[in-house]
Order: sequence, then C-alpha cells, then structure tokens
Amino acid sequence: MATTELFGTRSCPYTSELREWLELRRIAFTEYDVDSDAGARARLRELASGHRMVPVLVEDGRVTQVGWQGRGCALGD
Repeated sequence: MATTELFGTRSCPYTSELREWLELRRIAFTEYDVDSDAGARARLRELASGHRMVPVLVEDGRVTQVGWQGRGCALGD
C-alpha cells in the first residue's frame, strides 16, 4: 500500500487547500507541520532537495508535488 505524506504549516492556506483535496479524494495521508515539528522540517529539507516552499506532497518516500496549483508559502529558517 502506498504511503502519502503532506508537509506544510498551519499558517499556509495552500497546505489547507491540498489537505482538503486529499480528503475529498479519500486519500489516506499523514500530515506534518514543519513549523512545530523540527524532525519533520529536517526530513522535508532532505526529501525536497533544497525547496523552501510548502505544501510538499510525498508519495512512497518521493516528492511528487511542491506547492499547490502553482502557489505555496515560503519557509523561513
């Protein structure tokens, strides 16, 4: 079974939009808030190869989407 992970922040409206899209399609996923979870933030940096934008969708350990419909929120350090 495929694993789907959503990396985002609570303050990013595009994270919310992507979450809603996944829920509407009944895709099971695990969500990580990279603002409050330092481990998730470090993993995102490793997976996304320097991308500094959320949301990021990861399927089976591979980044499949950065941003949502061409938009996203920049991450600070």
